[in-house]
Amino acid sequence: MRIAYLDCFSGISGDMFLGALVDAGVSARLLKETAAALEIGAAMEISRVDRSGISATKVDVSAGDETDRAREPAGHEHQHVPRPQHESEPHESRHHDHEHHPHPPVPGEASRPLPHEPAHGPARGLKEIGEIIGRARIGETAKKTAIRIFGALGEAEAKIHNLDIEKIHFHEVGAVDAMVDIVCSAVGREALGVDEIVCSPLNLGGGMVQCAHGTFPVPAPATLELLKGAPVYSSGLQAELVTPTGAAIVKTLAARFASFPEMTIERTGYGAGSRNFPGHANVVRLTVGEARPELAAETLQEIITVLEANLDDLNPQVFGYVMDRLLADGALDVFGMPVQMKKSRPGMLLTVLCKPEHAGKLTEIIFTESSTLGVRRREETRLVLARKFVSVRTEWGEVRMKIASMNGTVTNCAPEYEDCRRIASEQQVPLKTVMNRAMEEYLRGHKG
Repeated sequence: MRIAYLDCFSGISGDMFLGALVDAGVSARLLKETAAALEIGAAMEISRVDRSGISATKVDVSAGDETDRAREPAGHEHQHVPRPQHESEPHESRHHDHEHHPHPPVPGEASRPLPHEPAHGPARGLKEIGEIIGRARIGETAKKTAIRIFGALGEAEAKIHNLDIEKIHFHEVGAVDAMVDIVCSAVGREALGVDEIVCSPLNLGGGMVQCAHGTFPVPAPATLELLKGAPVYSSGLQAELVTPTGAAIVKTLAARFASFPEMTIERTGYGAGSRNFPGHANVVRLTVGEARPELAAETLQEIITVLEANLDDLNPQVFGYVMDRLLADGALDVFGMPVQMKKSRPGMLLTVLCKPEHAGKLTEIIFTESSTLGVRRREETRLVLARKFVSVRTEWGEVRMKIASMNGTVTNCAPEYEDCRRIASEQQVPLKTVMNRAMEEYLRGHKG
């Protein structure tokens, strides 16, 4: 199966995704022709830029003779984070950098922009946007995909403002640059020729964003609504890294979220954001290749969080207590490994596997119950065999057996330790005897 992996370690925006598509082999001419086919006065410029040492493709859109200036000072096309005063570039919020937020109408003026909105272009509803896309000379599948992306944006804003989606008008989203971003993303995804796009967890950034409706913390309300169910995090960079348009593209085009999948890599592309952050490559990476076609059938795949801390000054008795606390509060697994630390001090490496939603609580336990001053955190893909429990009866009581299978064939079976331990303690029978008897009973009932 042919797949593409979208690595959003610096977030994602519409223009970044287009840049990554071109850099990964999608025809630049195709995207330029698509922009022209919309017949809204759009033109596209494609260039090579450097982002913290990474050579990437930058996409800029212009309308008529007016270049799309708003992207230049921004992190992406939707960047509103005020800069420190020592920076001499223009203040981002003054530009309303392609905010891509639909806005509720003023009563009686459904087709007009709100009085406080900047004039980036005509206000358009979903119906009018659909008509523009429908008239364009592009493939029908790409048209449907583009309309779905706009629909996702409209649904998010309608929910935020408690309005019917028909009453949402797209002032900035309906502007030239956003129309090009979304429609070209749909056409480019089709031209990429992959069976599915897999997306990494999304780095949202941080700080505040100045939207048309006021100041909000990052992520913006529409972005947050669009990313429900998606794995997200913040690297601490004080900038808005995922825009509403980027979120809508990912929500629509990505089949699933996961760590880097098992694949044979063919090519990689980098799409550049507008700002060049010191020490942080402001790019999105798109990797195309072949995945094992049987992988999904053999195993179940899930995202887990790995927490780690080095401990060299903790009482060993306390270490055991910390492990018990973590397991009791939802950790999937906890283990320790002896390590040699600085100044030749012996220590322990504490590793915790957990579901992403439990990571915060378990990190707090590590900080409060151990002596560490820092906890490392990363997301990884875990492949797990399908499993179930069956019960067997012994002369001392019932024991659950954990059964693992792959493609319907049992690959492993084992008696549940806690059941055997309880029986051994209550019946005064050696633990290994109980475990062996449970295995015998299971095999007797499942011959072959």
